Amino acid sequence: MKEHLSPETPKDNLKLRLGKPKKSAAGIPAALSSMSHGIKKMGLLKTVRTLTMVNQQAGFDCPGCAWPDPSHRTSFEFCENGAKAVADEAMKAKVNPQFFQKYSVKELTGKSDHWLNKQGRIAHPMILKTGATHYTTISWKDAFNHIGSTISNLDRPEQAVFYTSGRTSNEAAFLYQAYVRALGTNNMPDCSNMCHESSGKGLGETIGIGKGTVTLEDFNEAEVILVIGQNPGTNHPRMLTALRDAKHNGAQIIHINPLPEAGLERFKHPQDYMKLDFKTTKLSDHHLQVKIGGDAALMKGFIKTHIQKGQTDASFIKNSTRGYEAMCQQAIATSWKEIVRDTGLDREVIESVGALLASSNATIACWAMGLTQQPNGVAVIQEVVNLLLMGGHVGKPGAGFCPVRGHSNVQGDRTVGIWEAPSDAFLDRMEKGLGFPMPRKHGYDVVNAIRAMNQGKVSVFFCMGGNFLSATPDTHQTAKGLRKIDLTVQVSTKLNRSHLITGKTAIILPCLGRTEIDQQADGEQFVTVENSMGIVHKSTGGLKPASPDLMSEPAIVAHLATASLKDAKLDWMNLVNHYDGIRDLMAESLAGFERYNERVREPNGFALPNPPRDTRSFATDDGFAHFTAHALPDVSVPDDCYVMMTMRSHDQYNTTIYDVHDRYRGIHGNRRVVLMNATDMAKRGWKNRQEVQLTSHFDGVERKSAHWQLVAYDIPSGNIATYFPESNTLVPLDSTAAGSNTPTSKWIIVSIDDNLTTNRVHEEE
Repeated sequence: MKEHLSPETPKDNLKLRLGKPKKSAAGIPAALSSMSHGIKKMGLLKTVRTLTMVNQQAGFDCPGCAWPDPSHRTSFEFCENGAKAVADEAMKAKVNPQFFQKYSVKELTGKSDHWLNKQGRIAHPMILKTGATHYTTISWKDAFNHIGSTISNLDRPEQAVFYTSGRTSNEAAFLYQAYVRALGTNNMPDCSNMCHESSGKGLGETIGIGKGTVTLEDFNEAEVILVIGQNPGTNHPRMLTALRDAKHNGAQIIHINPLPEAGLERFKHPQDYMKLDFKTTKLSDHHLQVKIGGDAALMKGFIKTHIQKGQTDASFIKNSTRGYEAMCQQAIATSWKEIVRDTGLDREVIESVGALLASSNATIACWAMGLTQQPNGVAVIQEVVNLLLMGGHVGKPGAGFCPVRGHSNVQGDRTVGIWEAPSDAFLDRMEKGLGFPMPRKHGYDVVNAIRAMNQGKVSVFFCMGGNFLSATPDTHQTAKGLRKIDLTVQVSTKLNRSHLITGKTAIILPCLGRTEIDQQADGEQFVTVENSMGIVHKSTGGLKPASPDLMSEPAIVAHLATASLKDAKLDWMNLVNHYDGIRDLMAESLAGFERYNERVREPNGFALPNPPRDTRSFATDDGFAHFTAHALPDVSVPDDCYVMMTMRSHDQYNTTIYDVHDRYRGIHGNRRVVLMNATDMAKRGWKNRQEVQLTSHFDGVERKSAHWQLVAYDIPSGNIATYFPESNTLVPLDSTAAGSNTPTSKWIIVSIDDNLTTNRVHEEE
């Protein structure tokens, strides 16, 4: 039997060190960390030069999060997270052909994700031939011929799946989806399926658009800001500046999260030191430490308080909404006993904050994966919608919905067509603009793509960026599916675990990064991106490419289409000579992109249409915003079990591990840790650093993962937290949010075993 290499992430062999969690975010430590990462990876001069190009009008968009840029920018428009992302992409180290000669794939699987990432930029196309132990070089021409012939010889286009990460530019994503649809399929899973799909579904059904409705300026006019299931200090640090400014303007901030997070306690902008300002700003006025899964009950409590206070926007509800009475009846019928039980909070606390929300004239609700990756992810977001609609908090200054996207262009990719389940209206417009028929059958999302792999329905898997294996749930099941595929292709800048657990043949295509000059036949090119608030703007790389053997993502798509389509449909190669040609097609094919080339060259780009924000109108079937009535989810847990949520560390961005530190939480040297309530640990006689095994339970199936260490932490009783991707092996593939099919990475029922002599590690099939 062929040897199956383990897909699990091994640990760094370092001792676990514990310190006190921090009470303040950013400041001098963040500035020092930013410079340290930059200098180690890029050197001093390149660090200074590169960081001064980040998020500038003539520079490149940060490859980190999608938080918007202010209209009036400073010389340093980056955060610690962004500085690490830039240093990571612009680092001097190279993964060249000699590297792959030195290390076999088996040897590389034994290295930690932190080690893999440190090796540098991939410098040359590589192929792992069937049965081979090492990657070897392949020319670009031979790579495209191999991929093209494999795709063109498929029996059906549905046998190919095309994944996209949120780093891909609008131009590359648009050309990519045009190619996939020219091939004849909508098999385009993307990282949205695993993060904000619940937001898109929840908002689309209720307000007619699957995006947020606020602008950056709204934060300066808000009276109350809800931050729910989100850790901006680590994941979106530039958001802290907006929250600080809102506080200075009198806003109250309510932090709803099972864990305390330094970034929402106090904040110090590093640039303030230049102004001799040494004070920190207290951000959250209230931290509601809700139990994992208790958010829906908490929203019900707020809504009940709203009803009791009688402080609603009656005119807005009457003239612009439907379903209010049914929603109120559902909320009134929900008992306070249920709400207190599910949230773990006192009724008085909920009513106090609920009264604050009821009296607010301008409320913003922000959220991230703490809500979307729950079994009731769509429903709980619609409870947030209910709460804000009661006060008319949409389409007016200082109010609205703010789902905070975690990747730099994940929202833009969906806008321009990376969508496995497009509407007929979207395809009609696309068909008219591109000039060829669109496939109408919906394709695979991420979870269904993995299922199809395991059923032998996928022969080619093409990834435009990302780290599919490590980002997805149920690591062993995903690995099993990938191994059944004839050909897997990764368009990548850095080495990751998806290059090691592959199909029978695997090809790596190294691409330009966001930071690098994109030279095409007609000169240097820029690309465009869309931020979390629907602003589309330019991004222009300024650094010399890491290797002469890199190709831009649009060029890769053009070569792929030329090599694999029997009917060309478009003049693909001519389109990438100058990206204005791609943007002209986008203007014809996408609503809101009229005069694209002209408008995107404006200093700060332009805002896409957003009816709820722009005109307080709603593109639903009947033209009204909709209240929805949902019963509380079942959050009961079997005896001796806990609810686990996965999370990032501070030195991590998505699946990229920059280092082995979680500075704000005081955890260093080891990522296989379980944050657990101290009282829960004491009941079991457990102490810090106790080694345990975790077992997740779903539909009668157990998934086991050994060699975890306990850490006493401020988390509600009955809840635990672990880092991904290490704990993704415990996330069941079939445990998904109703209505969005998003993996429930924030709601996993697990048991904990300290009898390590009986541990069984996961057996490969």
